Amino acid sequence: MNIRYQVSKPVLCGNERRYVIDAIDSGWISSTGSYLQKFEHAIAKALQVDECLSASNGTTALHLACLALGLRAGEEVIVPSLTYVASANAVRYCGATPVFADCDATTWNATAEFIKKAWTPRTVGVLAVHLYGMPTDIAQIAELCRERGVWLIEDCAESLGAKVFGKPTGNFGDASTFSFYGNKTISTGEGGAVYVRDPARRRHARILRGQGMDLERRYWHPIIGYNYRMTNIAGAIGLGQIEMLDFHLAERRRIARRYEERLRPLQSDGLVQLPAQPKGYEGTYWLFSAVLRGGGEERRAAIMRQLSRDYGIETRPFFVPMHHLPMYASGQSFPNTEYLAAHGINFPTYTGLRDEEIDEICTAITHVVRGSA
Repeated sequence: MNIRYQVSKPVLCGNERRYVIDAIDSGWISSTGSYLQKFEHAIAKALQVDECLSASNGTTALHLACLALGLRAGEEVIVPSLTYVASANAVRYCGATPVFADCDATTWNATAEFIKKAWTPRTVGVLAVHLYGMPTDIAQIAELCRERGVWLIEDCAESLGAKVFGKPTGNFGDASTFSFYGNKTISTGEGGAVYVRDPARRRHARILRGQGMDLERRYWHPIIGYNYRMTNIAGAIGLGQIEMLDFHLAERRRIARRYEERLRPLQSDGLVQLPAQPKGYEGTYWLFSAVLRGGGEERRAAIMRQLSRDYGIETRPFFVPMHHLPMYASGQSFPNTEYLAAHGINFPTYTGLRDEEIDEICTAITHVVRGSA
């Protein structure tokens, strides 16, 4: 199989190489070093908050956020069913239970409306996800959580740089988490970050991240912790990447506009649904996605195979609903989630994808989708 266009790939076009070489030359290559501090400061500045903590990946960042907010066994947290599995797993790591919510058919996010429907007497928190980089109605979700006295974590793994009426996602809840995996808008290879609003809880997260070691007394471990630290090498890559954040975001938005322009005839003819961006919301288009109108998983799989085989275009399906996975199977039915999961496709989205390449991809998509109708 000769793939010409990947769904995503890291693009290292800034100071990444120079910073990594400097980190190596300094001898600080593990979980201490100046690049970690610089990277954390740059993340905090982008989020317009006072301090962020780097982590080994986005999943460990989620786990730290749950622990910092005091999640315990037997409690319940509302999580979108249409998300990546890490969102639910982090809740289960704490011995708690993820309770799943359906999502809006247009924005693809679990909104306040659907979160209310999932509420139970044991709900202690909400883990909101900005799916594929499009913000959910996070201000309304935050207000709902305040009214009902529960905490809110924002899973911003896909939404670094997204804004709601000018305010960055990750700045609405009691905690927020980020991923810097190789396919994200900015990447450290593997990596993540967590922001915890309350300083005392943030300090607790810092202690947990470093094997539970007291911050003032070396090798004194008053609690059981985890090795969830990022390396200075990863921090060096991350600093080079986040310095270019505005450039990478502008590239994704340019790519999204081109896709929308070229695929709009398919939407007009009722063959696909393109992403919806509510007024005042600014998504990142982590991946440009569309939803087929009808045909289910079998038709989608056939379209994806043909795009790969005949045109060298890699695509990916939407996430499998959490309530369909063996460890979370609940017997529930979430119609919007199930339809989107069976019909959604992610298309190539990465910095440097040229307009003429997007046009070629869209011509192939149009031909294959119309041919399968």
